[in-house]
Amino acid sequence: MEVKDITNRDQDFAKWYTDVCKKADLVDYSSVKGSMIIRPLGYAIWEEMVHVLDQKFKETGHENVQMPMFIPESLLNVEKEHVEGFAPEVAWVTYGGKEKLEERMCVRPTSEVLFCEHYKKIIHSYRDLPLLYNQWCTIVRWEKTTRPFLRSREILWQEGHTMHATKEEAQAETLQMLNIYKNFQEEYLAMPVITGKKSEKEKFAGAEETYTIEAMMYDGYALQNGTSHYFGQHFAKAFGIEFVNKDNKLETPYQTSWGCTTRMIGGLIMTHSDNNGLVLPPKIAPWKVIIIPIGEVDEPLKYLEQQLKENHITYKVDNSNKTPGFKFAEAEVKGYPIRIELGARDLKENKVTLVRRDTLEKITVAVAKVLPKVKELLEVIQQDMFNRAKERRDQMIYEVKDYEELKKTAATKPGFIKINWCGSEECENKIKDDTTMKTRCLIENEAVDGACVVCGRPAFTKVYIGKQY
Repeated sequence: MEVKDITNRDQDFAKWYTDVCKKADLVDYSSVKGSMIIRPLGYAIWEEMVHVLDQKFKETGHENVQMPMFIPESLLNVEKEHVEGFAPEVAWVTYGGKEKLEERMCVRPTSEVLFCEHYKKIIHSYRDLPLLYNQWCTIVRWEKTTRPFLRSREILWQEGHTMHATKEEAQAETLQMLNIYKNFQEEYLAMPVITGKKSEKEKFAGAEETYTIEAMMYDGYALQNGTSHYFGQHFAKAFGIEFVNKDNKLETPYQTSWGCTTRMIGGLIMTHSDNNGLVLPPKIAPWKVIIIPIGEVDEPLKYLEQQLKENHITYKVDNSNKTPGFKFAEAEVKGYPIRIELGARDLKENKVTLVRRDTLEKITVAVAKVLPKVKELLEVIQQDMFNRAKERRDQMIYEVKDYEELKKTAATKPGFIKINWCGSEECENKIKDDTTMKTRCLIENEAVDGACVVCGRPAFTKVYIGKQY
């Protein structure tokens, strides 16, 4: 395993990204065009994400369910705006065995209509509400251009779908789940994110409001890393879902939906990794430590393993017959947060070498102090990774006051641009046509201090714009 196998990140970011995915053995390709094989390390990272998020969902009262994979065309067509939004990406099943189906079915691109059909059957009274459901599953969207983790035709994800008696409850749920995503990504993925409402043009098909998690990658591009939608009563009315309220009158419930995907793994890679390979924040790394024995070190190895086990620190031992140099390089490519070099020569002096993956700093410690040092480093590395990512992101956010400055900045500086905006789709389209940038999210907590930078009319909000994955 050699670093030269990985393209330099600053020379060709797209090739570097693919190289890291492959060299770290996160994914592989198959004859299924547009879909990826998630290898054990890639899947182990996803399992860590699932474990943390699933616990957070359950702590807030949500329950897991499983919906069918197939949706009859007539059911998909119940909510017109929704189906129009997904039509270009839908995969259709027309045969069952050798027989042509009477009605074609799509492989779910998302499950709103399935949940609504079910909710119509089970919601009768205000006592049935709220319904707080989540599903871990795969979806299919027929993407034309695919990249590992970022865009795939088959996607691993979770989708929450909830029903509420009041508008206020549903809106509170929408923001609660947005904040769960935000806190998870910042605390566990060490990835600073911006949250806010999508523009009318960019919101989810069928939603009244869409809130987004926007992360900035190392190259300045945006990655939408999760969304939370407030549907109001659109789907409920389309499906005829009603309940009897406390006054014994019929009402229509209010609905939300929220989701995130394996795209978060792509975000991890593009935020933190380097020219030596994968760099994982300790809190989401499946194995926090890799131990590389050098020479006859059986007893110290047993002692160290026992200490890590007792303190619930996950680890691996590389007992292969590869050279130490190859093992070190492989450990770096695969992103273990801490490498412990357990060498017979060092042990004669009662010392062990620890190596931080994020900085490649080598630290020599006494054998008796290895465990407290590992614990300390895991916390320090996690915080340092977040701080570095946030500092880089903040340096790549620019505020401009006129359109010529916007175009110049878009052409010369990677990152996000903050502008005053009138809210018109005309100005939004002009920005995209002239710069290839899209609105990322509205900035609702800052005072507007000028006119729209595009048209000069009064601005009603500030907004982030950026190029996206």
